[in-house]
Amino acid sequence: MSSAAWAITHLRHISLHCSAFDACLDYYAGPWGLQRLPDSDDQSAVLRAAGTEHHVLELHRSDSNGIDHLSLGLFDDRAVDAAAADLGGAGVTLLSEPAALDRPGRGYGFRIADPEGRIVELSACTDAVPASAEEPTPVKIAHVVLNTADIESLSVWWCEVLGFQVSDWSERQMVFLRCNSDHHSIAFNRAEWASLNHVAYEVPSLDAFMSSIGRLKRAGHDVGWGPGRHGPGNNAFGYFVDPAGTVPEVTAEVQQIDEATWVPRTWPRTPELSDRWGIAGPPSAEMREYMAGTPDA
Repeated sequence: MSSAAWAITHLRHISLHCSAFDACLDYYAGPWGLQRLPDSDDQSAVLRAAGTEHHVLELHRSDSNGIDHLSLGLFDDRAVDAAAADLGGAGVTLLSEPAALDRPGRGYGFRIADPEGRIVELSACTDAVPASAEEPTPVKIAHVVLNTADIESLSVWWCEVLGFQVSDWSERQMVFLRCNSDHHSIAFNRAEWASLNHVAYEVPSLDAFMSSIGRLKRAGHDVGWGPGRHGPGNNAFGYFVDPAGTVPEVTAEVQQIDEATWVPRTWPRTPELSDRWGIAGPPSAEMREYMAGTPDA
């Protein structure tokens, strides 16, 4: 569906309903390493990483956990208008028309919903912020993994409608989708219901990755799965559980794709390929339960 006039450039941020708002704000603005912005209040919090994106995480006080929306980047206003015209012309319902966004980070954009009802915001020209040189902290949101009961149809929609490309499969259990040179920005996991599986935040080096795990451990937050290095994506991983029971991942060294030579593969789901370092082993039953999440309204 995406044409020469527009293409998704990157994953901007994720916005979450949070059942433990105050504790999660202390967690993400504390040992996780994000910075709370002045746009925040006692009902919603906006948090930035050390990179150039205005913010990577929004938390909204709620009685339950769930995704409010996912934000994807486009190049400029003309790309936003072209995307809206193409998507609307193809029968995709626009939840809002292209307009100036009156929200943290501002910019120009519109919203649609995917086939399972997830709200997706496409935007450009958000407020600029300076990058920070604080080494152990996250620089960006690396990827979001979503649970789905219909992995085949949903991955086709995200590719044909939004222009993502399949990088790899993990048997038929997971599919990894890219919108730029990063191995994946979105991934889908076959599950019983639609929900959030986990959100990964990238730090700039392997040393920063280990330092981040150490900082969290000193603050009383032990790693739930990891450290290790995945097969698909080749990224270092450490999974945690936040105070609301959702799963954030700290990651580094995400594989970069050469479009001219890359061919998708199907990875067997074996211990030596799930963790190529051979340290972490498989995730525990408890971690799998957290990753299953609660059905997303």
